[in-house]
Amino acid sequence: MTETAYIHVVDDDASLRRALKFLLESVGWNVIAHASAEDFLAAFDRNQRPACLVLDIRMPMMSGLELQQLLHGRGIRLPIVFLTGHGDVAMAVQAMKFGASDFIEKPFKDQALIDAVGRALRRDLERRLEKREREALHERLARLSPRELEVARLVAEGLPSKTVSTRLDISERTVQVHRLHIMAKLEIHSVAELARLVLLCQDGDQQA
Repeated sequence: MTETAYIHVVDDDASLRRALKFLLESVGWNVIAHASAEDFLAAFDRNQRPACLVLDIRMPMMSGLELQQLLHGRGIRLPIVFLTGHGDVAMAVQAMKFGASDFIEKPFKDQALIDAVGRALRRDLERRLEKREREALHERLARLSPRELEVARLVAEGLPSKTVSTRLDISERTVQVHRLHIMAKLEIHSVAELARLVLLCQDGDQQA
């Protein structure tokens, strides 16, 4: 990975917390250990990414599941690798519904945890890159006037100029002029490129 990755380990067991930190640092990752969910919330910087969370599902005060739900409510999509015990199947299923990245059952093999954390970090990095791409696409579309944006969306649906003119109650000639301006402003050369750009923006907004 080209960016510095941060792994937040949250576990109330001091000895396990130290062991997890040592293990993950041994493969070159930056690890920040927290004794509780509250400690994590006080220290976490949502812009410190790519990152993931290695989280004990059962802890006093605020459980791992409660922390996950709190982060979800705040719009923080941090990939979480849960550490679970034998009796946590129902909790694990609930956590999956909120997008948990992985589950590692105690006792676990070191490589299994390393692999799970690697997947979680890649997931966060990919989402970060997708967000940047989506923002860049929105910046391009922002070059268009409101009317040009209306025309662009209809043209991207594959509608001919005549149909677009009827939909927007403008002349077909005006639609064609708008199309020329759209292509120039967006620096594209075909309707296929326009459709791809508009579709990527729409899909990104739905997933955000």
